[in-house]
Amino acid sequence: MTIELPPLPYEQNALEPHISANTLSFHYGKHHQVYVTNLNNLIKDSPLAGKSLEEIVKATAGKADKAGIFNNAAQVWNHTFYWHSMKPGGGGKPTGKVADKIHADFGGFDKFAEEFKNAGATQFGSGWAWLVLDGGKLKVTKTANADLPLAHGQTAILTMDVWEHAYYLDYQNARPSYIQTFLDKLVNWDFANKNLGEG
Repeated sequence: MTIELPPLPYEQNALEPHISANTLSFHYGKHHQVYVTNLNNLIKDSPLAGKSLEEIVKATAGKADKAGIFNNAAQVWNHTFYWHSMKPGGGGKPTGKVADKIHADFGGFDKFAEEFKNAGATQFGSGWAWLVLDGGKLKVTKTANADLPLAHGQTAILTMDVWEHAYYLDYQNARPSYIQTFLDKLVNWDFANKNLGEG
């Protein structure tokens, strides 16, 4: 069983004007695809061949001699999760269970938004901002490069990619504008609610 590039949950132009089809064609069609290809090449004829993506991530996390496998597996997982963390006509304040939990754990949406924007803006270099469930509580975290909550015993609820290739064609060096747009226009709270229900 090889790891495959999963389909996008929407057309490549569906997030315009906030994220262009041009960005998605490179980010999904090139970057995400390369991680899939690299991972399959790295695990071929090894004990990890035939394992699920989550099993590969957990088996290689924190192991220096398996860093190449971990980085590619985690990036396949992260990107798939990121595509679902956005939707056409998304953004704004959450509803449902995640809204109640954000209010309970952060003291309100504005505090969450402030922490989330700060996590994305202060992640030096490449990485991710996350909303996670950790010990029954919602928290905002950030990870560098390919690192992800799964490697730290946390349940991912939502993510925002802050690698430059996620936004540079549309926003150039204005990462804060991309982050604000993500929250205002793109975030998929239905997906967050689904993940919280399973967390």
